[in-house]
Amino acid sequence: MINKNKIISWSLYDFASQPFSTIVVTFVFSSFFTKHIAYDEKIGTQMWSNAIAVSAVIVAIVSPFIGAIADNTGRKNLFLVLFTMISALFASMLYMPEKGEVYFALILFIIANVSFEICSIFYNSYLPEITNSKNRGTVSGFAWGLGYLGGILSLFFLQLFLDLENIYDIKLSNIYVGIWYIIFSIPLFLIFKDSKKTSIQKDSLKNSYLSIKNTFKAISDYKIILRFLIARLFYNDALITIFGLGGIYAVTTLDFDFNEVVNLAIVLNIAAGIGSFIFGFFEDTFGPKKIIIISLCVLIIATLIAFIAPETNYPKKLFWLSGILIGLMAGPNQSSSRSLMSVLVPEDKKSQFFGFYSLTGKITSFIGPFLFGLITFYFDQRIALWVVIILFSIGLFLFSKIEIKNIN
Repeated sequence: MINKNKIISWSLYDFASQPFSTIVVTFVFSSFFTKHIAYDEKIGTQMWSNAIAVSAVIVAIVSPFIGAIADNTGRKNLFLVLFTMISALFASMLYMPEKGEVYFALILFIIANVSFEICSIFYNSYLPEITNSKNRGTVSGFAWGLGYLGGILSLFFLQLFLDLENIYDIKLSNIYVGIWYIIFSIPLFLIFKDSKKTSIQKDSLKNSYLSIKNTFKAISDYKIILRFLIARLFYNDALITIFGLGGIYAVTTLDFDFNEVVNLAIVLNIAAGIGSFIFGFFEDTFGPKKIIIISLCVLIIATLIAFIAPETNYPKKLFWLSGILIGLMAGPNQSSSRSLMSVLVPEDKKSQFFGFYSLTGKITSFIGPFLFGLITFYFDQRIALWVVIILFSIGLFLFSKIEIKNIN
């Protein structure tokens, strides 16, 4: 039976968490770090890239164990509350670093970002519990769309109440993100309940290790999942690179100021919300595989437009077009990937398999940001964009070869 309260509260968590991605990771704080905390923009870009890479490695290591612990203890909601609070707290603390305090800023960011990514393990694993095969794509798309609406509104109020030409106000935006994150997460925390009351003891850790070991042994029984996760490994790495460094590219290569960056972010989030809502309905008709393939083709084209933009007479306008296309397709890509995983995952291994879903999304995701930063340091950011194009292309090729039966 469909529980509308659970669907709405679950979807609202996307609304709560999206400003962290939009304001901290992609557009405002990332650009502020390279411009005002790091001493040099090139070095700042490389260090920010490395921070994203380090976050990815940590998440890749811990996510399967945390997912398995949640399955064995029945404390999924407890873990979600805990890591949400940690992420919101350390995001707020990004207000503190001053000029030159790069390592202090990056440590705070890494803790906030790792916690944010861990939350997605538990959050995503609720999807098969609250949906069925007929509405899974619609619900997943609705949540992504609501998330982007959260990004739009958070950016709108950010511009309304803060002066983004003022360094003090830009720093205040981090506290704003933390408060937003906690407030709009509360409905999910209250409505979803843990199924068991098992404490986290030595047996839980032992059982978690055995669960992971057994999953590796039995992975041959889940060949479609394995091939899907390998393909996603590449195209998700490309998305992580865009999300982590897109704002920096706009500011340092195309000379966007902070207000222009926020305006771009608002339009991108509007496009992403529209794309998520529309393609959520299309997914229920045509299936997640077709949506993922279409999204990857458009994302490759959008990145190529961003590459040629600085060499044209209308660099900012072309970058706006690129951003809109990325927005339209990033949401459907992620939403359909999540939906496909929820269909393929074994019923009794939801958190654990979504832990591996996060793992394959992160296990090599340090490569894109790391290479982007490295190539930027020795050449420039335009050449570094080819890292993204190549990763998208590999992911598209591998994913298109997967035969998924009984799913549109």
